[in-house]
Amino acid sequence: MTLPHSLQHPQRMPQDLCWQLAPCAAGRYRPWLTDRGSLTERITARSPGMTVKVIFQGRRRLHRDELFLARRGASVMAYTRDVVLYCGAMPVVYAHSVLMPGRNGPGLRLMRGLGSMPLGAALFTDPRIRRLKLRQQKLAPGHELARQARQATRNEALGLLWARRSLFITGKSPILVTEVFLPGVLTL
Repeated sequence: MTLPHSLQHPQRMPQDLCWQLAPCAAGRYRPWLTDRGSLTERITARSPGMTVKVIFQGRRRLHRDELFLARRGASVMAYTRDVVLYCGAMPVVYAHSVLMPGRNGPGLRLMRGLGSMPLGAALFTDPRIRRLKLRQQKLAPGHELARQARQATRNEALGLLWARRSLFITGKSPILVTEVFLPGVLTL
């Protein structure tokens, strides 16, 4: 299976008008949104007891702003992993990772074998995996990821949320990782 043209040449990845290369006014979230290192390492440095709760793992429809991953005319179903990162009992990040189907390479094996381990820990330890630029967005309460974060944390009071995402290239298995920062992250 061949990659969509935009992923064969990642420097030409489509510009999503909603996901920006630099946050405009992210306030206290800015350091979290712009840090290119491992989010898992950054959180565990501040809270060694971080845990991962898997909310969903399996095939699911792509969100509207993830459709660039699919080839024209291809299925809009993808292998998806949704987790919440907790520090103690406090949820700090909702993470949503997407891998297109039919790419039974290292990415799928990696995601399926994680269990309750954070994906970031695996992505940053493999030198063959490269990460493209971070993109950020302020998610309105009606955005699909904001709704999923509220449902996963059972916190309907969550309003506007900052999120970042980037594409990790693992051979022919690109993984789109989106991290939604919950208010608890600011207490770390």
